[in-house]
Amino acid sequence: MKMASTGKTRELGEASEENDGVSVAEITSLTDTVLGFRLGTTTRTQLDGYVPRLARELNGLLGKELGAEGDIEAQELVRKATRLVELSARPTVETPTFGTFFYLRDVANLTRRLLWLYTDRNGLDAP
Repeated sequence: MKMASTGKTRELGEASEENDGVSVAEITSLTDTVLGFRLGTTTRTQLDGYVPRLARELNGLLGKELGAEGDIEAQELVRKATRLVELSARPTVETPTFGTFFYLRDVANLTRRLLWLYTDRNGLDAP
């Protein structure tokens, strides 16, 4: 298991999850929470609170080396994720609660799949 470095050495700092801007534990916890939501018992306010956070994490993963250049399935995941994080695809106040619920589930699932690619590509423990 790679541990986050303090950044004191360049080589360790570059390999660090923390210095790379990706926290596997935080993203895993966030997606676990969102995927634990249930339609009908989760409020719109709760859902709205997670939209920007989860979209930001997904967008952050899109900027990382995921090894998609030679993998058609990974390329398709990146395309889907890119479409989902666009502002025009995000729920608005006019979006019904169930639409926001399913948007968040889609983002959480894609975030998990891209996180798996990221951890695999960088030799980190899988979430």
